[in-house]
Amino acid sequence: MASSNNAPSLERCGGFVAERLQDAFHLPARRTSVPEARRRVLSVLNEWGAAQHVRDDVELVVSELFTNAVCHSRSERIGCELTVVGAHVRVEISDQGRGTSMPRVQPGSLDKEGGRGLFLVGALSENWGVRAGDDSAGRVVWADLPYKAASRGGH
Repeated sequence: MASSNNAPSLERCGGFVAERLQDAFHLPARRTSVPEARRRVLSVLNEWGAAQHVRDDVELVVSELFTNAVCHSRSERIGCELTVVGAHVRVEISDQGRGTSMPRVQPGSLDKEGGRGLFLVGALSENWGVRAGDDSAGRVVWADLPYKAASRGGH
């Protein structure tokens, strides 16, 4: 497993300083890495004190986007980054851009066995999209989800 920058940093937000939580890792582009990505994300969100519904939603989004990257990008490794700023958590799944198609919701995907992943991502997130990767060779599929810490009395 690649290194993580699972450390809080401080950021200015409208006159006050806000804590920014961030974690990143890379895994081999294999189907067996999908459950490992989910475990890693759940562990990080638990450490950060995220509410249960946030952990559930982010786990599902990571699972769908990571699976798509493994199945459709012909990459050797897939990256995952979580960043929390204020009331949002951004999930970014990066590949090496060796696929031939761009991620998009498939028409009629609700009635099919496969193809519902991006529909679910869209339903759970406030916004999602695709951008070129930092090295311009790959791509990053990102999603912004509402973030809330767990209440002190429980999850």
